[in-house]
Amino acid sequence: MGGCFSDVRGGKQAVGVGLTGPSMSPMPTSDATLNDAVDHFFRARGLHQLFTQVELSLSGSRLRDRDIISKSDPMVVVYTKKRDGTLEELGRTEVIMNSLNPAWIKKITVAYHFEIVQPLIFHVYDVDTKYFNLPVKMLKLNDQEFLGEGGCVLSEIVTKQGQSLTLDLHNRNGNRGLKNLGKLTVHAEETVASRNAIEVIFHCSRLENKDLFSKSDPFLRISRIVENGGSIPICKTEVVDNNLNPIWRPLCLTMQQFVSKDNPLVIECFDFNSSGNHVLIGKLQKSVADLEKLHKQKTGANFILPSSAQHGYEKVLKGQLFVDQFCEKPLYSFIDYVSSGFELNFMVAVDFTASNGNPRTPDSLHYIDPSGQFNAYQQAIMEVGEVIQFYDSDKRFPAWGFGGRTIDGTISHCFNLNGSASGVEVEGVQGIMAAYASALNHVALAGPTLFGQVINNAAEIAGQSLSYSSCKYFVLLIITILDADDGRRLESSTGRVATRDIVQFVPMREVRAGGQTSVVQALLEELPGQFLTYMRSRDIKPGAVNIAQTSASHATI
Repeated sequence: MGGCFSDVRGGKQAVGVGLTGPSMSPMPTSDATLNDAVDHFFRARGLHQLFTQVELSLSGSRLRDRDIISKSDPMVVVYTKKRDGTLEELGRTEVIMNSLNPAWIKKITVAYHFEIVQPLIFHVYDVDTKYFNLPVKMLKLNDQEFLGEGGCVLSEIVTKQGQSLTLDLHNRNGNRGLKNLGKLTVHAEETVASRNAIEVIFHCSRLENKDLFSKSDPFLRISRIVENGGSIPICKTEVVDNNLNPIWRPLCLTMQQFVSKDNPLVIECFDFNSSGNHVLIGKLQKSVADLEKLHKQKTGANFILPSSAQHGYEKVLKGQLFVDQFCEKPLYSFIDYVSSGFELNFMVAVDFTASNGNPRTPDSLHYIDPSGQFNAYQQAIMEVGEVIQFYDSDKRFPAWGFGGRTIDGTISHCFNLNGSASGVEVEGVQGIMAAYASALNHVALAGPTLFGQVINNAAEIAGQSLSYSSCKYFVLLIITILDADDGRRLESSTGRVATRDIVQFVPMREVRAGGQTSVVQALLEELPGQFLTYMRSRDIKPGAVNIAQTSASHATI
């Protein structure tokens, strides 16, 4: 189980870009969350959905400062309180560095039921800097500083004028012993039932330099103006270091984010500072329709800078914003693809290094319990395989082992798990389980932990599928033991950085210990998004007209 790098975090990463909207639904965790498969079931029978999807936008003010030499780095965790009083997590915002007045971009989706009282609980944390490179969902909340909590009922928000509610934060369990813990504002908006999106590429020229010894590190933040006159941030680009003429990676904005082509957007350009005190380089206000016009006319728009010296005066700057690309495209859902013939092909590789412990002792991760209880490897194979097998028509799965000493006495970093010299595939999930159990009797644990050869073989199979004119997406499950994981972006031995975030990491100890989140959910929750990112990046569409098109990729989870 490699490492996941695709969650939203603080820092220089883009947030809210291309991974939102109805086609990017989270995996359902309760009856109150979005499930597009269930929704499709009702709509196919002419029935209306029983709920309305709303997105919650969050901002804070005057939060507690728990850091000594800087400001708090806040994140919000949103829960729904169930009837038995337990809390069920709905989602987490990104981490915003060094800010006591944050406006988070990541939205939290919740299904609004008119007929149900839906209590919401908001916990605000100061995230320790040593965890900045980890995805927010992997953060252990007990390791973070608790800043305060607030609560309300969902109907309280949606019935407010402007659909915004400001909560006073207090200590846990309603303890108000400490005052002035700050405030949290929650804004709710109904999701827009639209699959339309725009893809744009921005670049700037002649930006004003805000740094003393180098050039500015610019990024764009885009906000949508709402009815009450305020604005809600919807996305930000990545940071381009040391550049006054930056070009950013493409942005994919959904109709849910910008509402309509005529709705005004505020585009701000900042110079990034690790202290969190980003310096405004300039701003401008344009609608999506205006951006389309800039693209057609191949002209730039000048940034302005509000002046504090003279009220109402705005300085027009030399720096300009250009739209290099503008195109409208439909957003297809995961179901659109798999229902039109696209498949997920499952592959698995198991760690046979000595770091797993002697398989004959109960403390080994490879220990086969006589009672029939699965070890961590068996549990991961069964739970992940049972989900993915339904998206693979022939249910024949390549299965490897690595880091073991095979029958001929050599250490192999990629051997067929079934012991065959000719065929790597096994029949079904039970075939993987049987091959794994057999390999434990014929392969001695060795090392070191190297799975480059496994990845190369998986990539070769994915590449060969192109010649068969099939629409496939390959999923490789690597089950291993890693000494440490710092969440850094995946790099090759030559320093080449991965172009797509297609690695999902779940610690084996958490799989073994179990818990509220199953290994299936933890491993697979980002797979539909990775699949869609691949298809969209290559403009591959679902439907019979595109069956002749081919696709091959592999995701390591």
